[in-house]
Amino acid sequence: MEEKSYKSLKSGSDIRGIAVQTEDGDVTLTIEAINDITKAFLKWLSDKTGKTSLNIAVGNDVRISSDAVYSAVQKAVVESGCNLFYCGVSTTPSMFVLLKESDWGCDASIMITASHLPFDRNGLKFFTPDGGLSGGDIDEIIALAENGAALPRQLGNITEQSYMNDYCRKLVNVVRTGTGKSAPLFGKRVIVDASNGAGGFFVKKVLQQLGAITDGSINVEPDGNFPAHAPNPEDPKAIAALSEAVLSSRAELGIIFDTDVDRAAIVDGNGRHINRDSLIALTAATVLAERPATIITDSVTTDGLTEFIEDLGGRHIRFKRGYKNVIDEALRRNKRGEYCPLAIETSGHAAFADNYFMDDGAYLVCKLLVAYSEQTQKKEKLSDLIADLEVPAEEDEVRVRFNVHSENFKREGERVINEIKFFAENDKRWSLAPDNYEGVRINFADGEGDGWALVRMSVHDPVMPINFASRVKGGNKKMARSLYYLLEKYPFLFTGQLKKFIDNDKKF
Repeated sequence: MEEKSYKSLKSGSDIRGIAVQTEDGDVTLTIEAINDITKAFLKWLSDKTGKTSLNIAVGNDVRISSDAVYSAVQKAVVESGCNLFYCGVSTTPSMFVLLKESDWGCDASIMITASHLPFDRNGLKFFTPDGGLSGGDIDEIIALAENGAALPRQLGNITEQSYMNDYCRKLVNVVRTGTGKSAPLFGKRVIVDASNGAGGFFVKKVLQQLGAITDGSINVEPDGNFPAHAPNPEDPKAIAALSEAVLSSRAELGIIFDTDVDRAAIVDGNGRHINRDSLIALTAATVLAERPATIITDSVTTDGLTEFIEDLGGRHIRFKRGYKNVIDEALRRNKRGEYCPLAIETSGHAAFADNYFMDDGAYLVCKLLVAYSEQTQKKEKLSDLIADLEVPAEEDEVRVRFNVHSENFKREGERVINEIKFFAENDKRWSLAPDNYEGVRINFADGEGDGWALVRMSVHDPVMPINFASRVKGGNKKMARSLYYLLEKYPFLFTGQLKKFIDNDKKF
């Protein structure tokens, strides 16, 4: 019998793969893989809880493969003797919230989604009432799946029951409670770009309930081919489309979601993009207006953001990339008694303590709508809250690949990072950032780049991403040139992309 291998389907704390045959690749998230992994999850959960009959909620986003994936999940759940609550098209956050706030009695939930990835991808995301699974949990489930682990075969029941209306009422209540008004957006034009994903509900079931005029919203109809643009709030084309829609419709505010609504960004009435550092700053400002706090972000945030947070009386911790890493660090610090109400990544994943530390793009937007309403009452703009944020003149990322995809790339990458640290400690033009939790972050002196560079290892791939940010035009190329002379000596690194960036001033 052929040995099964599902390790390539692991993506951080999720399962993801190619679910639709295209010219670019064969299907990797096969029906067999979905069946085996789902059954393994149920066996894993049964072992953890001691329950042999489980209640499982299942939802999906709008991908063209969702029906096929759901059919495989349904078969696995029912054949394992578990009861399935099918929620239909849902958001990823709603599939967790129902475990905390519904009376369904579910032991876990499964969300069928591949987030912002292209139309041919799909995946599985698992939740228990304690939150999303960790990467280590996924490793255990994959090992069980490869060995054919499953609960005894028997038949469970299927109930079709959406949670989205309850979820939307929760979101509306967040804004009404925060503002003290039933229609705080009355007469305000607020529009949505749902990226043709699952977020179109926000127009009628949230914004219009709050009194907003939503004419001018775009890409709100579900379409799993994502024809307008990548369903990603970080994508330049996506955020530009929202900006254009805001300006053409004369809206006061624009909102964009990714496919499964666990991420978001906004555009103000002037078409200004508020994402990445500016979104973190705006969110932090709303939190710090209440009381001093520690804000946890990923590692690629700028020094200007740190200064902004500190000026508001907060503390900024740059932790490792990966929304689960950022959330887990906030949980650890809260457990030790440090007040950390917000964990947020530059990608738009934002998790609040008052929402179970679930990264939820719609909940984030509702928090910002409260701030927007308050600013409007004061005859001020939402973006006025981040007027003091220092924005770098340049931000870039270059991904340096390893020449040979060997098992040694992590060890080789660690060696490179340690040698860069040693060099930085002994060169007066460079200094090490004092609060670094990932890779090596170097501060470059004035005239040497006027900024910083972060050299780190990709979580899974044989790639060494380098992030640059400078206060002056041309500073990133200066810093890249200094690093290039260090990195080119390593035969296992392909530094061609870094050289192209230096020579051509293009983003790679």
